[in-house]
Amino acid sequence: MRVGGDGQFDGMSKPARLFAALLASLAWVTLYHYVQIGLDRRPHWTLWQELWRTGRYFTFLTNTLTALTATWIALGGRISSVWVTGLTLWMAIVAVVYHTLLARDYTGLRWWTDQGLHTAIPLALVLWWGVFAPKAGLAWRHAAMWLGWPGLYMGYALIRGEIDGRHPYFFIDPPLIGWPKVRMWIGLLGLVFWLAGLCVVALGRALSRDRVRPAGDGPADPRPRSPRDPGQSRAGG
Repeated sequence: MRVGGDGQFDGMSKPARLFAALLASLAWVTLYHYVQIGLDRRPHWTLWQELWRTGRYFTFLTNTLTALTATWIALGGRISSVWVTGLTLWMAIVAVVYHTLLARDYTGLRWWTDQGLHTAIPLALVLWWGVFAPKAGLAWRHAAMWLGWPGLYMGYALIRGEIDGRHPYFFIDPPLIGWPKVRMWIGLLGLVFWLAGLCVVALGRALSRDRVRPAGDGPADPRPRSPRDPGQSRAGG
């Protein structure tokens, strides 16, 4: 794996790209079935109406980012350690929040799709990150940067909910729990994302085997240097 001058990483190994291709396939197939299930339940809707409905959910949007990123990697695209680590963090929290606060009992294809979005794809991405992802260059400040995507989503979801009257999750539903509790949940989730981000940075640093070495800075020669024998000529004779 090689570090580019812009902080991106290229030269991903063939196993890394193959695993990414499998992850992309899993993500796209799962997203397709998720949308199709929605259309089957609402046969009078168009595809764009269903995509607009599903686009209110953090899970759907973040899984779509995962599918796009994995596809890019599989095709040989360059990837930033900051981006792919942040994406892994977001997907891991998707799984944790779902299984602790939002899990439902589904059956049939809907159960498989639900588990794909909230369990299989996050686990596969975490595994890919742990084994293949570039981790050099991760810094503590990135934990704060990774708040950007969930923060942007929160603002979008609240504004959209005020417009169409539908809020995707109970913890950002002001008519249901009131604005004080919404603000409390946003603060709590922000803290969770930040603390988890710090843990991910620490883990990435511990796992990193591709730390950037300054140009020309090769490994030090452990052998002691001996002074030249003043009686020895430059030619060695």
